Formats: sequence, structure tokens, C-alpha cells
Amino acid sequence: MNALFPDGVPAQLLVSVGVILVVINVVLVTIALLIYFERKISAYIQDRIGPNRTGFDFGLRPLRFLRGAWGFGQSLADGVKLYMKEDFTPGRVDKVLFTIAPMAIIIPALMTFAIIPWGGSWNVGDFTFLGVQFRGGEVTVAGAAINIGIIYVLAVTSIGVYGVTLGGWASNNKYSFLGGLRATAQMISYEVPMGLSILAALLLIGTLVPESIVAYQREHAWLVFSQPLAALLLFVAMLAEANRAPFDNAEAEQELVGGYHTEYSSMRFGLFLLAEYGHVFVGGAFFTLLFLGGWDPLPFGHLLPDEAAPGLAGFGLVVLKFVIYYFKALLFSCFVMVVRWTLPRVRYDQIMMLGWQALIPMSLAVVVMTSVMTYLGDTTALGDLRSWPWMLAANAALLLVMVMVVPLLPRSTRNRRVPLYGSRFSPVPGEIVLTAPTDPDALHDHPSATAIGV
Repeated sequence: MNALFPDGVPAQLLVSVGVILVVINVVLVTIALLIYFERKISAYIQDRIGPNRTGFDFGLRPLRFLRGAWGFGQSLADGVKLYMKEDFTPGRVDKVLFTIAPMAIIIPALMTFAIIPWGGSWNVGDFTFLGVQFRGGEVTVAGAAINIGIIYVLAVTSIGVYGVTLGGWASNNKYSFLGGLRATAQMISYEVPMGLSILAALLLIGTLVPESIVAYQREHAWLVFSQPLAALLLFVAMLAEANRAPFDNAEAEQELVGGYHTEYSSMRFGLFLLAEYGHVFVGGAFFTLLFLGGWDPLPFGHLLPDEAAPGLAGFGLVVLKFVIYYFKALLFSCFVMVVRWTLPRVRYDQIMMLGWQALIPMSLAVVVMTSVMTYLGDTTALGDLRSWPWMLAANAALLLVMVMVVPLLPRSTRNRRVPLYGSRFSPVPGEIVLTAPTDPDALHDHPSATAIGV
């Protein structure tokens, strides 16, 4: 140890290890909480009550005061049920890939949290822990304090599709195979607008370091005010990347039974479920980092003095930042659930058309607009065109141009109704089609004499 670190072990190493251990457990508990929220939100939208009986009494009389508990025990009951179910493996599957697929989709979801600056920066003095001397200084409260954090996120999230593809291929099931193909094509298509929308934000900020991205938004304003179009494009692309409604065609119960996880059961199916909500939460954490100011509590934090919280510093301030960041990501995840239970599923060909014919051109236009505004702000005497009022006006002007141009574009790929010969919409020549009722009793609203027994 002394040979590797002659001046003492950097405190950043201990902080990073501690953040990883804490965040992974917090995320796993949050996933169970999100499953509960999904049930309750869907129930409220559908005018139901949702889970309200399963508590933490476990059938024991001494714990009967925990019975009910607003149904918070439902996620625990679901986990126990999945764990106790039979782990069935069909006979003709590729058993190796069939087993690897659930792990290949959950691991990227947990790896992405490493670069999130949950607690900002923290000045730590020299200290000794377990007999090891640690060298203090300014540390970043994150699992990995690296200067290419955004590229790391893009690289890790892009391999999440392998779990879906392997699960669909290894299951030896046509429905699973079609679900895997859909997921692959969908994720490849929507990674392009996702990357371009992130690029538009990074062009404005000028850094890839997550902590510097939060500092930029604290100095200016949350980036959602400067780049609302890029934020909207990133949100839609995240829904598609996470296979969330209205882009859940990889599962599509009405068409593909269950899609890529049709043949899975027990905890292998549970890993797919955990991965979906893990991707939703990591999407919320990443969106919060890029557009919602990270741990900054107010949209215009630069208007507040640094002494806004007197007496709160050091570890207490780190905990407060962590809580603010966590609840922002949690609220984002709940909004994703509201979208799921509000909008119907988009047809698969419409998803492809939306990605290639709408989102990719729009994201390219946003990147060009951002580049022009950044260039003019640096080379002309017009002032700082990268400030949020100028950028908001540029986004509004670009949106107006898009609304005017879209109706002028050709629509050669639009679906058309194919006439069915002999149907009432395409009758045989000479045939008289009657769609109205002919029975006299069906032509008026009052009850007939036979119906009332006269």
C-alpha cells in the first residue's frame, strides 16, 4: 500500500467505494418502491384503490399493528413469490445464453449510477481509517470521479440491449425472437436522437465532467430552460430505450404474449423486471444531472448566495444534496409511470417512423441551432447568446419553423386502408349494402309491446 501511495491513500478512493456500496442498496430498495408506485399510480388513474392490504405483519399477532400499512408490503410479497416459484427452463433453449440474458440486462442498469455526483464536492482533511492513512482534499461524492462521465453513461447503456436480444434468441420461441428483434431495432434507432440531444446540451455546457455540469446549471439556470427541445427528445428516447409505454412493443402482450421474457419464470423473470425499473430510475438520475440541475434545489440557484444554508456544511450538506438528487430522480420515475398509464401503445411501424422521420431530424436541427448560437455568442458583439433567455427564444423559433415545414414534407410511407372485396366498405358491384337495422323495434327508443309483456 505504501509503495502504491507513498503520500497516503487518496480519500477519493474510500469515498467512491462507500458511495458504490450505499447507492447500490438504495437503488435496489428504490426499485421495490417504484413497483409499488406503479401499482398505486395505475390504480388511481383507473379509479381503483390499488394494493392496500399487504403490510409487514407476516401473519404474527405481535406485529398486527403493521397490518395493511397502505400496502407497502406488496413489493416484498411479490419478491418472495418470485423467489418461491419454480425456475423452469424449457427443453430446447440455449441454456447458457438463457441464463446469462437476465444478468446482461440488470448489470448495465446498476453500473450507470457510478458517475452520478449524488452529493457534489466535499473537502475532506487527512484521516486514518482501519489503520490506513488517507490523504484528504476535495473529493466528489460519486462512485467513479472520472472526467468522461457522459461518455461512460452512453457506453454502458448501449450494451443493455444485449440482454433483451440474448433472451429473445436463446428462448427458442418465435414470440420471444420477435420481441428481441423489435427491441434491437428500436434501441438502435433511438440511440441516435438520444446521443444528439445529449450532444446539444454538452455543446452549450462545454464539459463532460458530471460535477461541472451541475456547477454550470447552478451558475446559469437549469438546462431545461435553455434546451427544452433537447430535453423533450431525450425524454422520449429514454422511454424507448427502457422499453416503457408507449414504446413497449418488445413485450406487447396482445401480440407477443410477453415478448423476449415469455419463457422466463421465477427470479430470472424477476431480474428482467428489476432491470426495467432500474433503467427508469437511472434515466431519471441522468436526466436530472443533465437538465434539472442535479442536486441544486432551485431552477435559478445562481440567484441565491452560497450562504443560503448557514451552519450546514461538510457531511450534512452532502446528505442534503443526496436527498434532493434522489427525490428528483424519483419524481421523474413517477412521471414516466403517469405517461405509461395515460398514453396507448404506439404501433411498431409508427415507432420506427417516429424515430427516423421525426426525432432524428429534430435532434439534428437542435444540434445545428445550438452550434450556431454558441458560435455567434463567442464571435460577435451580441452578448452571451448561450444564456437561457436567448436559448429559449432560439428553441421557440426552431419549433415554429418545424411546425411550418412538417406539413410541406411528403408522406409516402403513410399506411393506407386496403379494400376488402365483398365487405360493406368495398361491396360487390350491384350489391346494396344496408348497415342500419331493419326491425321496427330497433328503430325507436321506447320499449316494444312484446318487451313489456303487453
